[in-house]
Amino acid sequence: MAGTSHGHTPAAWTGVLIALIGFCISGAFTVLAEPIGFVAGLVVVGLGGVVGMAMRAAGKGQQKSRPQSPRQAQTQS
Repeated sequence: MAGTSHGHTPAAWTGVLIALIGFCISGAFTVLAEPIGFVAGLVVVGLGGVVGMAMRAAGKGQQKSRPQSPRQAQTQS
């Protein structure tokens, strides 16, 4: 697991950080019993996902690995 870079990209960190802030907002407004603030926090959580996907599309995410042909895998060994 340590050999992969799953989630170690600017897109992933930004999306998760925005979503975390949204969860904190929703949690605070849940305790305060304010439904509008709770929904606003959920909107921020969704915004985190959108920002993460947009950054990935802009090239800030993990690159997709192409499957190797058996010949390429054999020459690298």
